[in-house]
Amino acid sequence: MTATGGARTAKATAAKATAAQPPFPYAAELEFAHDVAQRAGRLQMDRYERVEQIDYKSARDVVTEVDHLSEALILDAIRARFPGDALLAEETGEHDGAAAGHTATSGEGRVWVVDPLDGTINYANGIPFFCVSIALVEGGRPVMGVIHDPTRAESFGATIDGPATLGGTVIRASTKDRLSDFVISMSLAGRAVATRARDVRRAVRVSRSMGSAAIALAYVSNGRFDAFIQQGGLSTWDIAAAGLIAERAGATVTNLAGGPWFEVAAKTRTIGVIAAPPAHHADLVRRVAGP
Repeated sequence: MTATGGARTAKATAAKATAAQPPFPYAAELEFAHDVAQRAGRLQMDRYERVEQIDYKSARDVVTEVDHLSEALILDAIRARFPGDALLAEETGEHDGAAAGHTATSGEGRVWVVDPLDGTINYANGIPFFCVSIALVEGGRPVMGVIHDPTRAESFGATIDGPATLGGTVIRASTKDRLSDFVISMSLAGRAVATRARDVRRAVRVSRSMGSAAIALAYVSNGRFDAFIQQGGLSTWDIAAAGLIAERAGATVTNLAGGPWFEVAAKTRTIGVIAAPPAHHADLVRRVAGP
């Protein structure tokens, strides 16, 4: 056999081997979530700065008709593609799947966790910092997540056994050596908040609060934010996708006490999260805890 013939045979064998390998777990769900999130993003941009109705969910929280339209688009797509799966969505709550046999917050089976428009106040005021968040939770833990920013046409994604990506390119969390160089997303509350916030701010370069926790947490995955700190105020749909993406990018993600960061049955607006590079995570947990 000639050298050329041998090379062709080797290439053919490699191609057959590649074709024979099954796709990695949750590949189909990841591709689906990217597509649906982009569709919801296009809907949002079609109506951006032309919102016709704003309702008040509370003194500090609003919802627009675009939130409802985006959620309906996403949930309808999931039901059509994965009818057996349960759903947990910000605006309409829990939905049992056609064959799920469990509730969305039971910690069993497959549950899609959806925030159709995170950063609604930004969106309603024409501030271009909001996103679509879609996650798949199985057995009580996030296994796939997508964050789509329609204003920048950017999509972050990850699965439980794969890398974090941005536009298909593998990304990593910050590798800065010094905490004093950190730019972080931070929102603190509770006991001695001024003292604790001052301690963190003195240790880092600068802190920001952007109005969309999901996209700010996702930014930890590629180092736009070196760390993310929010004490309370978060719900499962804010963190399910972004927390997984940050974690798969190499960040350490925990609750404010350094424990597990995700619980599918957690009460609305009660969750706190710290995400940071492993070398600096414990230091930030200590500073946030305060004296």
